[in-house]
Amino acid sequence: MIKPPPPDHVGDPVQAPSRLNLPNALTVLRLVLVPVFAWLLLRDGGDDPASRIWSAVVFLALSFTDLVDGEIARRRGQVTSFGKIADPIADKALTGTALVGLSYLGELPWWVTLVILSREIGVTILRFWVIRHGVIPASRGGKLKTAFQMAAIVGYLLPVPEWLVPVRVVLMGIALVLTVVTGVDYVVRALRLRAAAKASA
Repeated sequence: MIKPPPPDHVGDPVQAPSRLNLPNALTVLRLVLVPVFAWLLLRDGGDDPASRIWSAVVFLALSFTDLVDGEIARRRGQVTSFGKIADPIADKALTGTALVGLSYLGELPWWVTLVILSREIGVTILRFWVIRHGVIPASRGGKLKTAFQMAAIVGYLLPVPEWLVPVRVVLMGIALVLTVVTGVDYVVRALRLRAAAKASA
């Protein structure tokens, strides 16, 4: 008796990754802990050294989750629509809270905060604008921008001695320049991606 061939599963529908995964959990954790970070930064008018040190620790820990959750999602095939939307929101919430908090305390000029936040929000809007045409990968300049932003913000969060103040100012200046340059580059790449998608259609 001839046995029937095994079923061909090539045409079976592919199961979408579950939203309940480690990358999304890290993203949600980052969002939940942003108010804790804000409380530590603003406690006692920003004059409590211990709270400022802990605010820097929390900021670094949450920034680290932002660096790893996307990598974990790609490696494990756990990229979800929720993650694509929530991750940049959590990232901007953390950075924005830090910058606004520092400007509110009078330690960082408001124009610096406005320039950086305008770029970050604008890039996020652009990302959603072109997401159906493709994903624009982070450039080396973008990664460098993120690194300098993190270093500069940590420098402002910590109660550093006077002789280190120029160092954090320089770090923030470099971060500001990279923020503007990479923002312009992202706009150009987004427009090219959209134009290429329209041309192929």
